[in-house]
Amino acid sequence: MRGMSDHNVPPAASAAPATSGSPNLSGRRFDSGSAPRFEPPCGPVEGWNDGAVVRATGIPYAEAERFERPRPVPDRGAGDMLGATEWSHASPQPYNAFLEQVLGATPDRHPSEHCQQLSVTMPADLARGETVPVMVWIHGGSYANGAGDLPVMDPAALVAEQRVVVVTVTYRLGILGFLGDGTDERPANLGLLDMLEAFRWVRRNIQAFGGDPARVTAFGQSAGADAVAHLLAVPEASSLFSRAIIQSAPLGLARGRARMTSLMAEAAAQVTTETPVDKVVALSAKLQRIAAPFGLKGGMPFSTQYGFDPLPAERNIERAWNEAAPRVDVLIGHTSEEGRLFVPNLPKLKRWVGLPVVGPVIQQAIVGLATWLVYGRTDSRFARRHAKAGGRVHSYVVSWKAPGNPFGAAHMIDLPLLFGDEAAWRDAALVAGATRQEIDANGTILRQLWGDFARGDALAARGRVPGLIAYRRVG
Repeated sequence: MRGMSDHNVPPAASAAPATSGSPNLSGRRFDSGSAPRFEPPCGPVEGWNDGAVVRATGIPYAEAERFERPRPVPDRGAGDMLGATEWSHASPQPYNAFLEQVLGATPDRHPSEHCQQLSVTMPADLARGETVPVMVWIHGGSYANGAGDLPVMDPAALVAEQRVVVVTVTYRLGILGFLGDGTDERPANLGLLDMLEAFRWVRRNIQAFGGDPARVTAFGQSAGADAVAHLLAVPEASSLFSRAIIQSAPLGLARGRARMTSLMAEAAAQVTTETPVDKVVALSAKLQRIAAPFGLKGGMPFSTQYGFDPLPAERNIERAWNEAAPRVDVLIGHTSEEGRLFVPNLPKLKRWVGLPVVGPVIQQAIVGLATWLVYGRTDSRFARRHAKAGGRVHSYVVSWKAPGNPFGAAHMIDLPLLFGDEAAWRDAALVAGATRQEIDANGTILRQLWGDFARGDALAARGRVPGLIAYRRVG
């Protein structure tokens, strides 16, 4: 992505080690008039103050060369201060004009293949020794676009209002992260393995930033939610997080992808460790053409791959989810008009939805069908199976929409309610027609619900805020 400058810019990094102050019980050091400093097991970190929150940004959690499995970054010595004052790098990715229109112009976050970085945002008023729940955010973008530190995913309001620590994770995308043949030379699921390393980093280090490693919620949207759902199938998952919020996961596209992925991997075999990264990114367009004949699945060419580390074979995924169910609480849902983001732009449908009088009727019918097939049906199945296997689960539907906006309650409409500020969303077509007051009023309610879940507060058996969200306990 490209475009405007940041709405909040970190200060220049400082390499100077701490010279005063003493660590509190959770490893934090706040000296009056100086940058916040932390002493996690990975080595000392210097962050930066940002109004109601404190940040430590661009922290490397893993390292790997192209097509290598991620390895934990070696710990630094006590005198080797990390200046965590730059945003995390984005994974290299193709420019997406449609996303820029919908979300507004966003910084490119200096793409790098060494993008295994995370950022920690915490309340500025944490007391000495206090620990609060942790929420680990996995961004979406069809496993091909996005970054953890985009302004439209800034968790500052969620952190300040709900008194949680939020960790935003950036991971490898596209050919570099989600297209492998499972060999030692081309491992599959590298992006998912990156995420696992990030959660391990959180478990080991987050207490130094005021987070409680025993109260971790994994949450993500779209591909990020799909990743969270599939991480639940990894035996280690329940030792890394005990709650999961799955927002608009395209689980209806997850199965039966082997043939499509094989053809894509074959076409990408020309990429070597020496191929310039811009040529790797450019190849994505060819792979999208290969995937196109596979229908709805072809709309998301990259995804997790069953049968390769860390995932079980496709036929065993339900069993793996069932084993995790009693140990991980789930909140799963979607928006009421997910398909409005995609349907109007599908070439085969443009003619029909553009017809006078009947066009809007046709579009609404197709939107409803697409929303049900890709999101609603599979959400319901996931929730019922999770409950039957002994897990606690709530399902929800977000219905908020900007007044008069043609996108309605489309895919991603939950993002401006949870993240970002007025500057981040000012030019976004997704929320055109809504005042900042409307977004904030509804966002405060949704952030409260997400915060309650992350704290482990019992959600009501049923709840509804007209024009925003309805949710219910399943099972």
